[in-house]
Amino acid sequence: MRFPRTRPRSLAGQLFAWQVVLVAAVVAGCAFFAYVSGRGQAEETAARQVRAVALSVAGSPSVREAIRTDDPSAALQPYAERVRKDTGIAFITIMSPDRVRWTHPDAERIGETFLGHTARALRGETFTETYTGTLGPSIRVVTPVRDGGRITGLVSAGITVDRVSSQVRAQLGALALAAGAALVLGGLGTYVINARLRRHTHGMNAAELSRLHDYHEATLHAVREGLLMLDGQRRIALINDAGRDLLGLAPGTVGRRVADLDLPAPLTGALLASEERVDEVHLTADRVIVVNTRPVVGGERRGTVVTLRDHTELQALSGELDSERGFTRALRSQAHEAANRLHTVVSLIELGRADEAVGFATAELELAQALTDRVVGAVAEPVLAALLLGKAAQANERGVELVLAEDSLIDDGALPASLPARDLVTILGNLIDNAVDAVTQEAAGSGQRGRVVVTALAEGGELLLRVADNGAGVDPADAAEVFRAGWSTHGAGRGLGLALVRQAAHRSGGTVGLEQGPDGGAEFTVRLPLAAGVRA
Repeated sequence: MRFPRTRPRSLAGQLFAWQVVLVAAVVAGCAFFAYVSGRGQAEETAARQVRAVALSVAGSPSVREAIRTDDPSAALQPYAERVRKDTGIAFITIMSPDRVRWTHPDAERIGETFLGHTARALRGETFTETYTGTLGPSIRVVTPVRDGGRITGLVSAGITVDRVSSQVRAQLGALALAAGAALVLGGLGTYVINARLRRHTHGMNAAELSRLHDYHEATLHAVREGLLMLDGQRRIALINDAGRDLLGLAPGTVGRRVADLDLPAPLTGALLASEERVDEVHLTADRVIVVNTRPVVGGERRGTVVTLRDHTELQALSGELDSERGFTRALRSQAHEAANRLHTVVSLIELGRADEAVGFATAELELAQALTDRVVGAVAEPVLAALLLGKAAQANERGVELVLAEDSLIDDGALPASLPARDLVTILGNLIDNAVDAVTQEAAGSGQRGRVVVTALAEGGELLLRVADNGAGVDPADAAEVFRAGWSTHGAGRGLGLALVRQAAHRSGGTVGLEQGPDGGAEFTVRLPLAAGVRA
């Protein structure tokens, strides 16, 4: 027959049981110590009491005078009994040097030999001993009676051990009551503390808490999303490995304030915000991060839970996808335009105007081939060359002329492998897109043809990428803000392109500048080092 397995006692229950046992052991130990100490003190007190009585009797002149008489017992017995009753001790025995009793609580014992040791007293000493006499075990003191330098008698005063024990037993009841009260109070205090602990541990036992901790640690290290927890004082209470990587923080940041982490101001503001933030996009020096925050509340602000998602690769892929879509639209438009031109050529031939058909066809081919030859001849980097040709097609579709500057030149092998092609596409593609957008808006208002001039030059240990347009330009007051994520003149949901440009340039150790172009529009200049390409 199998019995169901019982769930182990919770951690709070185990601690309660152990604490009750500990409190009981401490109380029992204290009670035992108090009993032993009280008994020792009672015996010591009894010894001091009988010593004082014995010395007082031995030093009494009336005792010395009575010893000189022929019948010492006649005077000493009443005196000894009176003193015994007044002091509350068990007996006072006055005897001769040869141990013959002159007094005794039991008068019939007078004249008998004293039961105990007297040798030390006969040598003039006063000593204490525990001895079993006619009244049972007793604590007694024996001291000599001196008369003119001669020992004429001995005095023994004592108190029975039973009387001392009875006094201790009388105190033991109060001691037991105090010990019981201490045990009850200790148990109640332990119960209250462990009830609170049970609430905080949710009734889990030690094994469950240990397993939960192991799962917690494994989850923190395994999850690819960044997790950040802030306490009520906006200090980092917990951060996982992915969170440190996304924010570019070093180990040991737990306990530091968010305001002291040298993060971008918009990101710091989002982390410190008291309200909930949902899917906000922020840029660090190297990454595009989606931030979600949620306050932890429970009567008062207890902190904030922050999740971080890395959208750097996604944003780059999104940009490439947008470029591909633009290329597709441009190719579709060119295919449509080529079909129209082909129909025109065929119609001219059918009309018998062959010379005009040849001239029309060759003129279009020469224009397209001239741009291709110019780009391929000046830019040996295939990724940049393909990007320029594609952007030229897109610009032409929108009625914008894209021109490669005469001084552009990038020799084959001039760009090191440490300079990622994706970053070049991000930088140059976004700058051209912004310029085309700017001149398209300006052309719509003024009627003039938009023009974008691109310079790509590798010399002097650096790569120069410059994009200038003949648009309206940028207000000098906004020059410092154009690279901030979210800044845009095209409405909400835009304003990430230039921020990505600065981020990509920073990753490669380069710089981005903005000036007024020669045609009155904006001119963006990016300079990237060709040696190592390591971020500064």
